[in-house]
Amino acid sequence: MRAVRALTAVVLAAGVAACSTSNTPEGATSSSAAAGSGTVIVYAAASLQATFEKLGASFSAANPGTTVKFSFGGSSGLLTQLQQGAPADVFATADTPTMDKATAASLVTDPQPFATNVLTIATAPGNPKGIASLADLNKPGVSVVVCAQPVPCGTATAKVTKAAGVTLAPVSEEDSVSSVLAKVRHGQADAGLVYRTDVKGTKGAVGSVDFPQADGAVNVYPIAPLAAAKNADGAQRFVAFVRGSEGRAALADAGFGAPN
Repeated sequence: MRAVRALTAVVLAAGVAACSTSNTPEGATSSSAAAGSGTVIVYAAASLQATFEKLGASFSAANPGTTVKFSFGGSSGLLTQLQQGAPADVFATADTPTMDKATAASLVTDPQPFATNVLTIATAPGNPKGIASLADLNKPGVSVVVCAQPVPCGTATAKVTKAAGVTLAPVSEEDSVSSVLAKVRHGQADAGLVYRTDVKGTKGAVGSVDFPQADGAVNVYPIAPLAAAKNADGAQRFVAFVRGSEGRAALADAGFGAPN
């Protein structure tokens, strides 16, 4: 009986050891692999936030187990973060010059255009200051905010004001178009130069005044996988999704134009 009990104890101990050996490393490896393959980190221009968040949810639904994490901001600021080693899988900018810099630094591979956008003048609802043109932004008593350069909306602002022969005196220069919009929306400025899609996204919370010079400063938005993407497959699939039929429909619904 003692021999049987001893043998049983040995067998049970061996079984526990075998379970520990086979399950723990396998579980750890599986979890690590899932984390690596299931997360796509996207750095994108602030003007893309509402649309990309919707597309991110749709992409995750179409790819079970995949999570899309976003970092939104001014394109030039995001580029600086990537140059300093911030981890990302996809980069989407609000203009081609910023993406060109990323390409020159070997940060991205094969950037492709996926949308266009143009500026408009954001005003308080009802346009109480009676703004009808870029020149009206210099009227006495009108406070205006713009994007700083080299943020794409700031570069576009410089281009349209030069074309109109207007020199603005903004009360502040912001590092992203969303910051400009927020100041107008919350009454901290009477007007601001933002993208048409930004105004449309407020659903009437701010007004807008289009001006002809905007059509001479169309911003083309490119998107690209990062050369050092940890989730290269996920990056490629997300880029394809944005440029595919569902992505194009969502962008058009938000007011973006299609690239040529």
